[in-house]
Amino acid sequence: MEENQNNNIEKQENPATQCANKKCHHVCSHISMAVMFVAIVVLYILHFTGNHDSLVNEDATKPINTEGGVTVAYINTDTLMAKYQYALDLQKELEQYQSSKEASYKEQMSRFESDYNNYLKNGADMTLSQQKSTEAELKKRMEKLQTLEGEYAAQIQKKTFEESEKMTKAVYNYIRDYNEKNSKFDIILSKSFNNSPVLYGNPGMDITDEIVKGLNEDYEKSKE
Repeated sequence: MEENQNNNIEKQENPATQCANKKCHHVCSHISMAVMFVAIVVLYILHFTGNHDSLVNEDATKPINTEGGVTVAYINTDTLMAKYQYALDLQKELEQYQSSKEASYKEQMSRFESDYNNYLKNGADMTLSQQKSTEAELKKRMEKLQTLEGEYAAQIQKKTFEESEKMTKAVYNYIRDYNEKNSKFDIILSKSFNNSPVLYGNPGMDITDEIVKGLNEDYEKSKE
């Protein structure tokens, strides 16, 4: 009977190997989750911060009227997002959230591997029913780990979308309120290094610094 039990253990496919084959090992998880995180954050936040140093305007004066009497201004979104404290804090928050998910996954995988190795070492001393019970539990945990990576990645994605949307709305709402209170402009354009219909703007039309200052003041008040 002992020989049968030993054979039973040896025939079991290593669950850790199965996890590796199905990309649920913590190394694979770390890589895929990090890639997803970076892609999302780049899309929603970091694409605004490209080569902003070369775009900072220190000579802005006043907005310029077009011939038709339409007042036009623009905001350099690269500079805005690089100086907006809300965006900087959000980036740190999302990085910490991602790290916590990765740490949780790694801890659960480490416990699983430890328990599996312990079973390989001591399983021969178990009865057949104990072996089957332990193997069933290990299989269940393995299957959970296989789906956990996707669940964590989805949670990171969801949080990033939701929090980035809140930040974007805060910017849009402030600009709308700012313009209504000051009755300054008919059109406010967005100018950025990587993604913008504005190829050139007269420096006198750049209101970035004014908007950034107001956004940061509002953000500080909201934290209080």
